[in-house]
Amino acid sequence: MSERDISSAIEDVISKVEELGSKMGESFREFRESETVETFTEGVKKGAKTAADGVSKGAKLAAGGIAEGTREFSETIKSTNAARKAEKADRHEVRLSNGVRIPLVGYGSYLATERDGRRTIIDALNEGYRYIDTARFYKNEHEIGEAIEESGIKRDEIFLCSKVWPTMLGAEKTRESFEATCESLRTDYLNMYLIHWPKVSQSDEEWVSKVRDTWAVMEELYRAGRIKAIGLSNFLPHHIRPLLETAKVRPMVDQLELHVGYMQEYTLAYLKKAGIVAQAWSPIGRGVMLQDDRIGRLAVKYGKSNAQILLRYLVQRGIPVIPKASSPDRMRENLELFDFSLTEDEISYLSCISEAGWSGEHPDIAELEGTDGR
Repeated sequence: MSERDISSAIEDVISKVEELGSKMGESFREFRESETVETFTEGVKKGAKTAADGVSKGAKLAAGGIAEGTREFSETIKSTNAARKAEKADRHEVRLSNGVRIPLVGYGSYLATERDGRRTIIDALNEGYRYIDTARFYKNEHEIGEAIEESGIKRDEIFLCSKVWPTMLGAEKTRESFEATCESLRTDYLNMYLIHWPKVSQSDEEWVSKVRDTWAVMEELYRAGRIKAIGLSNFLPHHIRPLLETAKVRPMVDQLELHVGYMQEYTLAYLKKAGIVAQAWSPIGRGVMLQDDRIGRLAVKYGKSNAQILLRYLVQRGIPVIPKASSPDRMRENLELFDFSLTEDEISYLSCISEAGWSGEHPDIAELEGTDGR
């Protein structure tokens, strides 16, 4: 091909490109001036809005999902913590027949305030006791009420138990004694209220009717919410049976002298069958069992005190205890019972120790007339 032919071909191509460019420019001007461009623009706007709405909804759904997931996670954590707390509580508490829980270790306040008054009760609260056991007969309810108020601990965090003395049995006297107890303790309700002894004297032939009348008042107070749990103290099966013949609410607790050397196994079996929790007063046997070499050998084995072995024996059998202590060290020691366990053979061995350490107090020989429970 000659140079002329090549030049002619190039000019022809350039002419066609210019023509095509001119047509495209005209088409673009027509498109821009037509309704199509408006439709296109509107479509772009709608598309952008739809996309934005989608992103917003997606963000809201994501946020809701995160919030819901957070709530579920939080509830799971709370549920797990509650379960762990309940599991721990089950190890350190006993459930009564009406669902009320009582600590396995309480503070026995008999004679506790004679030397230092309310200071001893404050010490007990500071060491972690939340169950305080008292009685009208102990004459220390006023000091206990002051100590609780001074401690700043909320009333609903403390389990208060008191008792009506046998000289105050009968409907009117029981009401009088109960109200006086509440006034002294500076509370309008008790967590537990007990009949202290079944009879004031062995010659009292009316003791059954007095116990029944007292129990009827306690049932009224229980139904009214003034008492959360009602029970007995120092009642043996032959004292409980006459009460059950008329009771509308069964006793939930029976406090007894229970310790290694004096376990009253017949009564324990009866109470278990009747659904009544046995609770131990004098759980270390008035100090006598603290000197027992058999207890001492177990204490050496576990690196514990003799008192801790005696108390552990009872709580391991599911029996709540209310030991007395005057010093913060002893108070603290009596609470530290849950980091060791006796073997089954050791429980058997301690259960079979012959009678020792008995206080000499018994509901069928006690003569309480002349004492004053007010």
